[in-house]
Amino acid sequence: MRVIAIVGSIRKESYNLKLAQYMKDRYQNKLDIEITNIRNLPLYNEDIEKETPEAVSQLIKRVKEADAVLWVTPEYNYSITGVLKNAIDWLSRGEKVMLGKPSWIVGASMSMMGSIRAQNHLRDILISPGISSPLLPGNEVYIGLVHEKFNETDLVHEPTIAYLDKVAANFITWLEQQVRKN
Repeated sequence: MRVIAIVGSIRKESYNLKLAQYMKDRYQNKLDIEITNIRNLPLYNEDIEKETPEAVSQLIKRVKEADAVLWVTPEYNYSITGVLKNAIDWLSRGEKVMLGKPSWIVGASMSMMGSIRAQNHLRDILISPGISSPLLPGNEVYIGLVHEKFNETDLVHEPTIAYLDKVAANFITWLEQQVRKN
């Protein structure tokens, strides 16, 4: 199954980027996860929508070709990041490639709460009419105190790894069901 991972942080040493890379490596025999970069997307502007910028066209193409989207979000000021919202705004226009596209949300934060508030906001956005993305139900992944659970590159906290493995297995089963429906 092809999964496009959209990471809501553009920081080079982002824990959420590390989480996406960890998941890509760990589940490579089960999921083909491609991490996309949203750093170069221009701010959504209806004035330039008809002459879609190349970075936007590439994002739309990758999402369209994927079986699902993995949203990896930090939490900024109790919500998702501006760059993530901008990417979603672009995906909700034109071809509306997110309509019916299955989604899975994970996130990490240095706070104890992980990215609970950001993920709640992201869920609200993903069910909006321009997106209408079915979400993996009941398998929330909030990794709090992430700085204590990673070494330089890898997740090393065994209880978190075990839980992530369980949710990944649930996602694969659910995604296979979603693909069969379509």
